[in-house]
Amino acid sequence: MQQYIEFLQANPLLAVAWIAIFIALIFTTLKSGLSPIKKITNQQATLLINRSDAKVVDIRGNDEFKKGHILGSIHLPLSKIKNNELASLEKEKDSPIIVVCNTGMTSTQACQMLHKAGFTNVHNLQGGVTQWSSDKLPLTKK
Repeated sequence: MQQYIEFLQANPLLAVAWIAIFIALIFTTLKSGLSPIKKITNQQATLLINRSDAKVVDIRGNDEFKKGHILGSIHLPLSKIKNNELASLEKEKDSPIIVVCNTGMTSTQACQMLHKAGFTNVHNLQGGVTQWSSDKLPLTKK
């Protein structure tokens, strides 16, 4: 124990950095655990689509959407969600919704906006279309 105290006294900046990282790790873990928006894997998304008739909302741009998207997905660019243009989803407020982007990062923001707009069952696909494609799951261009 004496060695730890000596180390902290000799390296106060390093000690503060480690403590800050530890607190940030705890904060992000708690925040994601308590969030109403859940990250789901491709397998969980497939089960939600097949068993609960979940709607897939693709928020990527037009060009990316045309290159390939999950079968049956609704194309709703992030800009429309930001402008609260959600007419195509109004009937689905209580249905499971899976939000998809390229990597699963931008869709987190879209999930939060949809939740604030009153959608109660919103999920974020981890890894997005990139992970979906690399797992050899089907994409369509229609």
